[in-house]
Amino acid sequence: MAKSTTALETPLREQLDKLSATEPADAPVLSLYLDMRSNQNGRTNYDSFLRKTFSDRSRLLKGEARQSFDADVAKITAYLGEEVRKSANGLALFACNATGFFEAVQLDVPVEHNWLFVGSVPHLYPLVRLNDQYPRYAALLVDTNQARLFVFGLGTTESQAEVKNVKTRKTAMGGWSQARYQRHIENFHLHHMKEVVDVLDRVVREEALEKVVIASDDAARPKLMEQLPKHLTEKVVDQMKLDINTPEHQVLARTLEALREHDADTDAAAVERVLDAYNAGGLGVAGPEDTLDALQKGQVEELLITATPELLERAKKLTSDVAPTPVDIDTSAPNAALDSDRHRLADHFVVHAHMSAARIRFIEDPALLEDIGGVGALLRFKI
Repeated sequence: MAKSTTALETPLREQLDKLSATEPADAPVLSLYLDMRSNQNGRTNYDSFLRKTFSDRSRLLKGEARQSFDADVAKITAYLGEEVRKSANGLALFACNATGFFEAVQLDVPVEHNWLFVGSVPHLYPLVRLNDQYPRYAALLVDTNQARLFVFGLGTTESQAEVKNVKTRKTAMGGWSQARYQRHIENFHLHHMKEVVDVLDRVVREEALEKVVIASDDAARPKLMEQLPKHLTEKVVDQMKLDINTPEHQVLARTLEALREHDADTDAAAVERVLDAYNAGGLGVAGPEDTLDALQKGQVEELLITATPELLERAKKLTSDVAPTPVDIDTSAPNAALDSDRHRLADHFVVHAHMSAARIRFIEDPALLEDIGGVGALLRFKI
């Protein structure tokens, strides 16, 4: 038997914790999201967006605000030229020169379009959305004598582990000898599966993972599932057939696709749970006003919010404690509805949910939350 493990990088949560705790500034705070992928000519496509956007925004500012903004532009330009690794597909960058604030998050996954938000706090909705699109989860490949376990997050491998045991071989025997040999093989497989489950259990617990995808052959699957305890079985979102030697990038692609299909299939049920609890006067709220109130009181267990901020219903009032100042928006996204109030409201929802350790679920089908203004929540407790 042999085991090996490797760990590569820390989760995004730590960076979100730091960014969401940033105090509002009296100077412009830039939140920049860039698609870093190269086109067919090997060039990135954000240069023209930045030139026009930075120039237009700078002209609109005066005095110290403009000085801080222009200093941020210079710092961002230098960072893009010197610090971004070639393998990065996306970049989230936050800056406010007046307060000495500068944070960059280089991503292996793409940002679909370029965005600049200018307000008094970091605008985190797109980053939290990416975290939902590329969640952290465990992917287990297993056969009857070995296993490969990956922890994937944000489209990359955060850690991996292997379990290898001596490979058994089929042999031709007869009578009692064959029966004894078969019992020996079955005991060997049982020991292997228990060892695999122990490793999976430890990784899921230590990494605080909520989702597991299992890939195996037909011989290994029933043996593994017999050994999984209930608390792990409840985290299994899909079982698929993959060869134990499937390349890592294919494992990531196949398991992520399965995870997204599962989430899409269960979105309607999640919305129904919220509506049932709300209509029964129980642990559920619906609509921007009630959800805002529940977030501010720390009641929210799981936030359900539309994946399209432009479809959020406007709250009747946006007070300074909800969103400190308006946000100015520029984007390369075609036909984007740049509604400042809706974007900062969406940002407020996800930031406060993150800060209170609530789960956040983005609902892809806009029709599912349409009747309640695009947002609702399950609650931890009632007041």
